[in-house]
Amino acid sequence: MSSHSVEDIKQHSARLRGTLLESLANPITGALNDDDQTLIKYHGSYQQDDRDIREERRLAKLEPAHSFMVRTRTPGGVVTPAQWLKLDAIAVTFAERGLRITTRQAFQFHGVIKTELKATMQAINAALIDTLAACGDVNRNVAVAANPLQSQVHADVHAQAAALSEHLLPNTRAYYEIWLDEERVAGSGSEEEPVYGANYLPRKFKIGFAVPPYNDVDVFAQDLGFIAIVEDGELLGYNVSIGGGMGATHGDPETYPRLGDVIGFVAPGQVNDIAVAVVTAQRDFGNRVLRKRARLKYTVDDRGLDWFKGEVERRASFALSPARPFGFVHNGDRFGWVDTHGSANDGGHAHLTLRIVAGRIWDRDGATHLSGLREIARVLEEADAGAQFRLTPNQNLVIAGVPARLRERIDALVAQYGLDTHVTATPLKRNALACVALPTCGLAMAEAERYLPEFTDKVQALLDANGLRDAPIHLRLSGCPNGCSRPYLGEIALVGKAPGRYNLMLGADHRGQRLNTLYRENIAEAQILEALDPLFGRYGAEREVDEGFGDFLVRTGTVVPPRPAIPLQLQTENAA
Repeated sequence: MSSHSVEDIKQHSARLRGTLLESLANPITGALNDDDQTLIKYHGSYQQDDRDIREERRLAKLEPAHSFMVRTRTPGGVVTPAQWLKLDAIAVTFAERGLRITTRQAFQFHGVIKTELKATMQAINAALIDTLAACGDVNRNVAVAANPLQSQVHADVHAQAAALSEHLLPNTRAYYEIWLDEERVAGSGSEEEPVYGANYLPRKFKIGFAVPPYNDVDVFAQDLGFIAIVEDGELLGYNVSIGGGMGATHGDPETYPRLGDVIGFVAPGQVNDIAVAVVTAQRDFGNRVLRKRARLKYTVDDRGLDWFKGEVERRASFALSPARPFGFVHNGDRFGWVDTHGSANDGGHAHLTLRIVAGRIWDRDGATHLSGLREIARVLEEADAGAQFRLTPNQNLVIAGVPARLRERIDALVAQYGLDTHVTATPLKRNALACVALPTCGLAMAEAERYLPEFTDKVQALLDANGLRDAPIHLRLSGCPNGCSRPYLGEIALVGKAPGRYNLMLGADHRGQRLNTLYRENIAEAQILEALDPLFGRYGAEREVDEGFGDFLVRTGTVVPPRPAIPLQLQTENAA
């Protein structure tokens, strides 16, 4: 890998160009030059290799089986049926393992080889979607509440989030030159970066918009969160939270997951200004020496919350108003059909949420989910009824805005292609999350996505044995401590330490308002199940009415949670 620091690479990259064109044209290797492996992240891609065959290829004196993951920038995860069909075609033509829904409501394509990378990027852009800033030290894909309840409010919040995503895009034209063959204009001043500066941000930056009472975006896990405040069907504005983040490093107490703090309220017209103030404060005061301490959460803790809030207000040129009361009931998805609020007035449109295990959409092992969703997209496109596909931050899929006349046809296709797993799956299996992990993620220490079905089967057997079949427990698996599947917000979570070994984390709540706690360190499956079984037994016998598993563990002193993220006076009765 490169001997240059990431800060050096960014500074000398000619606004994220580097030598990417030369790397892509090099026929000798399937890899990019070392520094370009960093720069391509800002263009929405990671270089990876198949770790399952890495040693075999090394012994055969072959380079690793390099390929690329490509990630879309789709604010709120909203695409039309026509766009879905184009993305499906890209997955079939250029990628392996179908489509994947991420926990940030983006699509990922895996297994794209270097010689087809440019064609893949161009095909994505032809679908009127791009990958710019989907990765790298910039604002990433903006997450937005995916559970439609009050449709106009949801539409307003999504529009606000999409506008903010555009506002925070880098100004560099490198993406368009390298992938879309735009001519470079010498001496242009349009690439100045008033938000990001010459070196961009110290680390990645994540923004989420939540619409209570559902916290499906896990808003307190975001660097910057906007919590919609709605009164009588009208969007009044947003409570602002700062300093959330899931990443950590095993054995290093200087790194840790953190939930965001609510610092005040802004009107809709102030959202862009407050976001720029937070981003630029992090740009200027974030740690550029130690990357593992470079996220906003550490800047807030090192400088102090009051200091950071004051700096944000100074940069925004206005003071935040006092935060408004709000309440969350859970951070999962609502499966099956949900009618649009006021559907009697809009023709009876409804939304169908489907369970997609680990976000993986493919035709394999008897499942035909990719084919089924292709047929559904064709029906919706032909009907031209304004329906959408909405990716959820819990890796599921909402077929939104389906008119009443098409509902029976959609139901038939869902059943025909086995997409109705949400009907028969237990709450545990409907709510479980997992990151990609092995074989492609270079950071993975243990399995996650591939292990999820097997592990949930075994945990479900324990629940069944303890009379808890329908307990709505949130389970999350992560192949490493970096937290892409937001494991520290799982009532039960496994965080990978080594092949077959995990840290067992327990005690988060089901609203995304409390972190879990390390319960057992570096243990294998048998020990994990042995630890969970007696806890399930106690939970079944001693729980209070409607008490969640994480809440039970905290109430009984089984685990001691970290500090709460939300001052109690901000919580409504539902969230208390």
